[in-house]
Amino acid sequence: MAIWLVRAGSHGEYEQKFIQENRVYVTWDGLDADLRKLHDRKELVDLMGRIYPDAKPKTIQNWASQVWPFAHEIKQGDLVVVPLKSQRVIYIGEVLSDYHFEPEGPNPYYHWRSVKWVGEAIPRSNFSQDILYTFGAFMTICRVQRNDAEARINAMRANNWQPESLRAATVQPTATDEEGVVAGPDLQELARDQIARAIEAKFKGHDLTRLVEAILQAQGYTTYRSPEGADGGADILAGAGPHGFGQPRLCVEVKSGSTPTDRPTVDKLLGAVTKFGATEGLFVSWGGFKPNVQKELAASFFRVRLWSQKELLEQLFSTYEKLDEDLKAELPLKRIWTVTPQDQ
Repeated sequence: MAIWLVRAGSHGEYEQKFIQENRVYVTWDGLDADLRKLHDRKELVDLMGRIYPDAKPKTIQNWASQVWPFAHEIKQGDLVVVPLKSQRVIYIGEVLSDYHFEPEGPNPYYHWRSVKWVGEAIPRSNFSQDILYTFGAFMTICRVQRNDAEARINAMRANNWQPESLRAATVQPTATDEEGVVAGPDLQELARDQIARAIEAKFKGHDLTRLVEAILQAQGYTTYRSPEGADGGADILAGAGPHGFGQPRLCVEVKSGSTPTDRPTVDKLLGAVTKFGATEGLFVSWGGFKPNVQKELAASFFRVRLWSQKELLEQLFSTYEKLDEDLKAELPLKRIWTVTPQDQ
């Protein structure tokens, strides 16, 4: 049984389609040819060269090395790993079908396989750094096998996707497929994984509320933080201005666990907004949210905001220089510059 990485768009634009339809797709625009009729990769390279005449030869070779396995090498029973962009979690599905070609599309949904999600919203931090390194490769589709990844991921599945604990991570510099195409890491994702691990280590449990409060204070809010224990529906109350009497007035709930938050739990925050006389609610869930939460809360768009780990990190980065010096000493971060990878 092999394990494959399949991305749902460079910005996560196909995530909900993957999850809701229980399918994984090849998402190259305009690739409207039945890949089963191609006999080898060279035919695919020639086809993609005609479809994408402005692409460089090495780029076409790279693309073909990713698309070919989707149609010809993935098998029923294999696992597919789908890292989400909208939340810092990972979905893992078991492949149930052979390759399907849908000539009518719509574009780019011509090629798909059905899956059963056997791991939903698994926190990235549950995976060791060397496996996350592979997940962070700049490839849309590739096989995951370095560092005994297949056996280790299967062991995690047998343990209900609990974090690895028996093996130390060993980071490898690069991964290369059999065509010689380098699958370099996404350095930004790797850095965020390291920062997330540092936050988990230093801001456990109720301490995550302290970090969220510091971010809100850096944004100009005056805050009240409930002591640890029963909070009556609000971990933080925050009002704009130096005395906290301005608008907006926020009622904030913070969940530090790794379990995705469901819709009924978020609804309780809406009740707390009324109870405390707030104008808006902010729900911070380190473990992310169930897939239906964001969609079903559209009617409450002007009353509540959701921060998963992704949004919390973005807010941390945007306010870091304004944070209290003691807190920055607990979580020392440094901004760096690096070259943006370009197509070959």
